[in-house]
Amino acid sequence: MKLRKGFAIVLSFLLVVLSLAGCSSASDNKKSENKVDKNVVTIGATDSLTTINPLLVDLTELGKYAIGLNFLPLIELDHKLNVVGQLADSVTTKDNRTFTVKINNKAKWSDGQDITADDVIFSVLRLTDPKVGNVNIGGYAALKGFSDSGNSPDGATSIAGLKKIDNKTVAFITKSPLSIATFDNTIGRYLFTVPKHVLKDVSPDQLSKYSWFNKPTVVSGPYKLVKYDSNHYITYTANKNYWRGAPKIKNLNIKIVPSSQLYSGLKSGEIDFVQQTLGVFPQEDYKNVQKLSNVKTVLEQPLTHQLVSINTKTISDVRIRRAIQLATNREEIVKSLLNGNGDIVDGFVTSYSPYYDASIKPVAFDLKKAKKLVDEAHWDKSKKLTFLVNSGDSTFVQAANIIAANLKTIGINVTVQTLDLSNLLAKASKHQFDLFAVQYTLSPIDPYPDVDWIVNSDGDWPQYKNSKLADNLSKIQSAKSVEETKQLYSNIDKIVQKDVPVYSAYVLRSLGAYNKDLKNAEPHIYGSFNTIEKWEWKK
Repeated sequence: MKLRKGFAIVLSFLLVVLSLAGCSSASDNKKSENKVDKNVVTIGATDSLTTINPLLVDLTELGKYAIGLNFLPLIELDHKLNVVGQLADSVTTKDNRTFTVKINNKAKWSDGQDITADDVIFSVLRLTDPKVGNVNIGGYAALKGFSDSGNSPDGATSIAGLKKIDNKTVAFITKSPLSIATFDNTIGRYLFTVPKHVLKDVSPDQLSKYSWFNKPTVVSGPYKLVKYDSNHYITYTANKNYWRGAPKIKNLNIKIVPSSQLYSGLKSGEIDFVQQTLGVFPQEDYKNVQKLSNVKTVLEQPLTHQLVSINTKTISDVRIRRAIQLATNREEIVKSLLNGNGDIVDGFVTSYSPYYDASIKPVAFDLKKAKKLVDEAHWDKSKKLTFLVNSGDSTFVQAANIIAANLKTIGINVTVQTLDLSNLLAKASKHQFDLFAVQYTLSPIDPYPDVDWIVNSDGDWPQYKNSKLADNLSKIQSAKSVEETKQLYSNIDKIVQKDVPVYSAYVLRSLGAYNKDLKNAEPHIYGSFNTIEKWEWKK
């Protein structure tokens, strides 16, 4: 078809440019002559840091892990998707209403004081205090006494949803049944406990900008933050008093670079470790990275969505939203830009999840149908739409420009605007876009909190509401079996496929890499840093 040929011409040109940029000489396979500094390890990242303050934790992967090195979450997932204790020894429930968090008996702050139930309760109440201003706390709305937006009352020192059982045990009490998987993935993995004895006298309205968090003197995690530049680096030193054992490597750096520099950094030895959600390799570099003689690689299961949100207020006609999806040649993008390292799904649940419904067939690329919908909607073809894209994701920047070129052929004019992740999310949270794309990893064992956030919360990016979708979501928390849960997610994915408030451009098989002389370290989407104190260089 003539319009498909137009796509191929654009794509062929891009691939020629990419092949020239990605060419490597025979010397690429030679081990770097640089000597390894066994006192330091450097992690490569490609997104700017949005916050280092645990009370402002947001949805970004770099923010979560950068904070977690200082202040441990309650629990985390390992690379096999098992729940493992971090600050907590266990999280249990008998009725899906009361969740008992048992803090590890050995857990201590770096100044030697015990980490207690009082610290956990204090942290929750400060995190959710309206004067602190965190807008990513919707999961706490499930707890008794918290508002629908997840806030606790101003200056609260106690609340019905939190109960101290003993010095090392806290009960979280919900308003209605909640699955333990959802508790783990909203609160367990994202609550970073801070020291009450250090911060109790700081008023809540000062905490969001409190300079102490820029170089905390008391931490619970394996490393202490030394300094950082949000766009360039984060530097840590080992917490010698870490209660799980002092880290074997004294200094830790996170180096923030353009994605195109990850390969050269690994090759030269300037970067030692690239985890799949922190550092995003351009697809054209996958093979070159895999050939490096000083590096080992891990290609993950398809899990991370390239999620495109459509502002339903500025693009209110569903026919235009459907046309945009129809004009996205996802099959060709996966084949040619991702070298086949991706899947295509409609909705949120990927083939890596037990809730995946293979009977939902993704909408196929069809410019003829797309143009017909645009004509039926009497779309104003002079209108210009803004498509916000993460500048740190060079592969999707290319894909977005191809999508924009195809949309132009059906009468939808789109301007692609690239922004660093911090500014991208800031604009998205204010709904200052028509289309907005970002990589988003939904937990395969519990997509609920992310689905709720993306298409069912007060601040969701597409500003979308659907009562049937909300009803299916609410039933997930009391589902009695995997099959029942799978059917509910299938219903949700079908609604999203029909209404298109968001769509998945592709689900990425992301690449991680690490220096082969680094022991006890292996990059995975989950669990990479759970035992970072055990990392060491081979002797």
